[in-house]
Amino acid sequence: MLNNKLITASLTAVMALGAVVPVMDVNAASIKVASKSSQKSKNKAMYTYAKKMMKQNKDGVNGTAKIFSKTDFKTTGAASGYSDFLLGLKKQGYKFTKANKKLVKKNLIVSSKSDPATLATAIIGLQAIGVNPTKYTPAGSKKSLNLVNTLYKQSMSKQTVNVQSQALVAVSSNKTFKKPSKAKFSKSSLSLKIAKSQQSNKGWAYNNTVASVDSDTTAAAVNALMMGKSTNKTVTKAEIAGRSYLKKNIYKSGAFGYTYQGKQNPNANSTAEGILALSTTKTSFKFVNKTALKKGQTATPLKTMFSYVKADGSVKDAYSMVLAYGQVSLAATAANNGNYSKKLVYTFK
Repeated sequence: MLNNKLITASLTAVMALGAVVPVMDVNAASIKVASKSSQKSKNKAMYTYAKKMMKQNKDGVNGTAKIFSKTDFKTTGAASGYSDFLLGLKKQGYKFTKANKKLVKKNLIVSSKSDPATLATAIIGLQAIGVNPTKYTPAGSKKSLNLVNTLYKQSMSKQTVNVQSQALVAVSSNKTFKKPSKAKFSKSSLSLKIAKSQQSNKGWAYNNTVASVDSDTTAAAVNALMMGKSTNKTVTKAEIAGRSYLKKNIYKSGAFGYTYQGKQNPNANSTAEGILALSTTKTSFKFVNKTALKKGQTATPLKTMFSYVKADGSVKDAYSMVLAYGQVSLAATAANNGNYSKKLVYTFK
């Protein structure tokens, strides 16, 4: 179901980011923001491109590769990032047809034996197209399966923080979801587990080592913790510290990214993930497209993220348009035309 910001920092803004630093004037007038007209234009282009992808069941990069196919994706039946892709379309007003829903349900591979990541992704993807994941009948089966209960009964102890974050988002995405008896975790216990895996530099890593901490994993963890709504002090401190990590690691261009072999790699996906995390509180929301996170920043994350969107609606340098469209469109939804919303993008009810 997730990949960019200059003004006098107020004390409350600094505290929300989890860092106490001297107040400074970082020259707000020099930062570039995404205008409402440019946002509208970029969103329209992306939406048009994604609708074509959905209609043709093509991944948007490879002319023959599909989004949904049991043959191409033998364990899931769908390309990586399909749930964000579907949810991005929904958020942009797309109405899924009977044929669309049939395509997804026919190819999606999910069962009581599916791993937590597969279950969590399906829970989000199915809700996006209007299908109840608690009463889902998988293709080829005669019995319905409650995917939420099935996920709750999976152990999270040996899962990566990315999978734990996915699971927490999935079970928190709908207030009608209930934790079953004999569940292996709760939203509170999983939130605490994620919080405790935060590294010494206040970020999170896919393999729980400080050397591998990155903005994507950190942003995903922050978003998941906010979805879990735990009031545990360890969790709330971790949320604040996570946003502090993002503050320190945004590039001057306004992008987020990762470092490989000493080289910075800013990209649309990482920037979108950063925007999703910053959009989780009213105080940090201003850093999406109004105020800089740190001195010397030349553009907001939203401005920079949209700079990767080409005229035809595709995303520059994306290795997967399914994932790129999903994450960028959801980040644009979280930006909400400059108006903060308490309802996070992965929330259905």
